[in-house]
Amino acid sequence: MGRVAFADNVEERRIDEIEENEEEPYKVFEYQEGPQNGSWAGALPVKQGLYDPSLEKDACGVGFAAHIKGKPSHKIVTDARSLLCNMTHRGAVGSDARDGDGAGVMTSLPHRFFQKNFEREQGIKLPELGKYAAGNLFFKPEEEALKDTLDVFEKLADDLDLRVLGWREVPKDSTLLGPAAKSREPIILQPFVVLKSAYGAGKEPNADFEEKYDAQLFEKHLYILRKRATHTIGLHNWFYLCSLSNKNIVYKGQLSPVQVYDYFHDLVNVDYEAHFALVHSRFSTNTFPSWDRAQPLRWAAHNGEINTLRGNKNNMRAREGVLKSAFFGDALESLYPIIEDGGSDSAAFDNVLELLTINGVLSLPEAVMLMVPEAWEGNDTIDPAKKAFYEWAACMMEPWD
Repeated sequence: MGRVAFADNVEERRIDEIEENEEEPYKVFEYQEGPQNGSWAGALPVKQGLYDPSLEKDACGVGFAAHIKGKPSHKIVTDARSLLCNMTHRGAVGSDARDGDGAGVMTSLPHRFFQKNFEREQGIKLPELGKYAAGNLFFKPEEEALKDTLDVFEKLADDLDLRVLGWREVPKDSTLLGPAAKSREPIILQPFVVLKSAYGAGKEPNADFEEKYDAQLFEKHLYILRKRATHTIGLHNWFYLCSLSNKNIVYKGQLSPVQVYDYFHDLVNVDYEAHFALVHSRFSTNTFPSWDRAQPLRWAAHNGEINTLRGNKNNMRAREGVLKSAFFGDALESLYPIIEDGGSDSAAFDNVLELLTINGVLSLPEAVMLMVPEAWEGNDTIDPAKKAFYEWAACMMEPWD
């Protein structure tokens, strides 16, 4: 090896001098709020240069834990935590590692947990599991705006023969958040919703609740409430429905995988029991993270990018002019646009999957097969009945590739 040459003018500097001179204050992205910005809380930039928020895509990690016989336990929830933390490499963080791209968990409704907490806090008795709905909703952290939004939401529910029994504030640890996530941290509240005509106006279900309760009507009106509330209140007002269901609930945010269970205190409570848990770690591919774009979504957790997104969205929008549904009847038009503005490619997929499933004609597996068919053409080994289904599906909707 040849001689090593050293520069003659090397300047010696102490570590404390380097830290003092080179450390710059972290600056949060300057949000572009205004009527032209349709993203949740104005968290994304407006369309400019080569950037278009409608082209936002995700590439992520997903994990699933379940009890095969549907028996709820806290172990399923803790196992899901291990799954999520082991997918840290499938997510991403900002220049401050406390600012994650987004992470979350979907579980079945923790009925025992809600009985102990909501009933004790509010003094209102919940019906049995499956006959009430709960979910996590994002709101703007301003007192006046919050009051107005809650009033609008409860009025929309009342118009649909639904009653909001009460609201529960989700306990959380905001000290974990990085500056970007903290600058857009919403208030997170849980509404508990029942079918008003069956439950009644009191603090416990009417004696004839079981006779008057209509499961199909309840699920339909919950879906209509989700859509009308989103369209009426709007993402620009920081309003977002993570979930509102009688079957599952979603806890998520602009977090890293290791932050989720520390941020949401509910998830580490031993009374929080579930028979399944679906976890997701988001990697926002060349895009911007925000609280609403974290996953799981209301029906799915998606890993990958949808390359046919623009065509899928345009075709779905055009299809709204000829859509008909015996299930929704005249209420169908109030659900438009089916694909909500300001969402990612995964959110658009979830919006359509939700409609197909709630409509009741297709089961969840069939709806997924319709939207994401396997390579069936030219495959002679495929079951003839399945091939016939795919031939029919190809006439109904183009694939989401």
